[in-house]
Amino acid sequence: MDKKLKQYRQSINNIDAALVFILAERFKVTQAVGEYKAKNNLPPADPSREKEQIERLRQLASDADLDPEFSEKFLRFIIDEVIRHHEQIRDAS
Repeated sequence: MDKKLKQYRQSINNIDAALVFILAERFKVTQAVGEYKAKNNLPPADPSREKEQIERLRQLASDADLDPEFSEKFLRFIIDEVIRHHEQIRDAS
């Protein structure tokens, strides 16, 4: 394999690993949030918070020369998964 391509791919692999660990940490925190919400009878979803987060992430993406549409889709996927987890926690309580 071409040496330069191998270097690029190694960097991509490192970034992917970092993303997985960052997402794991994020979901540990959102798990705790879900437990807190369940104990305090709060709804699993918070549309105003979601809207704020999406707007904030779109701006960060724009500042970083990343497609804001992509960043919104990515965050929406994560938010939907978090809400699903929060609903499961609530239903188990």
